[in-house]
Amino acid sequence: MPHHGNEEEHQSEPVSFRDNRKIDPETGEVRGQQNDADTPAAEDPAAGGQASPAGDSSEGDALAQAEAILNEAGADGESNPAVDVVAELRNDLLRLQAEYVNYRRRVERDRDVARDQAVIGVINSLMPVLDDIDAARQHGDLAEGPFAAIAGKLENVLRTYELTRIDEVGVAFDPNIHEALMQQPSADVQVDSVSQILRAGYRKGERVLRAAQVIVAVPE
Repeated sequence: MPHHGNEEEHQSEPVSFRDNRKIDPETGEVRGQQNDADTPAAEDPAAGGQASPAGDSSEGDALAQAEAILNEAGADGESNPAVDVVAELRNDLLRLQAEYVNYRRRVERDRDVARDQAVIGVINSLMPVLDDIDAARQHGDLAEGPFAAIAGKLENVLRTYELTRIDEVGVAFDPNIHEALMQQPSADVQVDSVSQILRAGYRKGERVLRAAQVIVAVPE
């Protein structure tokens, strides 16, 4: 009886088997590869988590380098005594150069004005001589001879200084170049016109030195 009791106890105990075969008989795959393949996938997030701090550190280094460059640029842009002195000297040189250019232009302009004034002064002093030459020519005293040649040379020299006579007859009266001494009614004119020159006038270039004294013919 005790023996049979033991047999019943042994028969009632569950029997379990553990399959330790390396190859799965149903799929034919080597066991353990699937788990090994899944393991890196599970570790990927951890790996990614480990890589992000490295990325953050690299970005931090780049920002630090950029900040350092900006700081150096700011330091270079700060006031430098030597650079300030050079800039100040350069500005002084440019200012002196501009003043010299203006001075030279002013001197040249004043020189031209002084030369014109000197020529005008000589011409004004010679106008009585020119009037005598003109009167002698009208009376026929300078038709020929040495005095006629001298008078012609003097007039030619004065023409080189842009001296021209105002002695046209029959032109419209212009108060800017004519001085009316008399008026004569005339049926031959439609506007006030110069009918006779009493004394010639002169101008140098566009500047009138002396207006011509004339008789004006006015319409009837």
